[in-house]
Amino acid sequence: MELHLYASAFCEPCMQTRGVLAEAERLVPDATVREFDVVRNEERAQAAGIRSTPTVIVMNAAGDEVFRAEGVPSLAQVLVAAAKAV
Repeated sequence: MELHLYASAFCEPCMQTRGVLAEAERLVPDATVREFDVVRNEERAQAAGIRSTPTVIVMNAAGDEVFRAEGVPSLAQVLVAAAKAV
């Protein structure tokens, strides 16, 4: 499963979200975090429907979105989403 983080360089909540996702990645061996800067990846962000940063999208192995959070998600939210993605 992949945890996609859409972020921007100077976003304080994005920095907090990086910490949450790093911990989730540590706890869930099958999880991989991929970060996309919305400025450098503008087309991808638009295609994903990103309206604000940070936005976290959890994708299952088939590439289907199972969870989306705008703002800083809690570790519990991310872990529940990861369980849904398995």
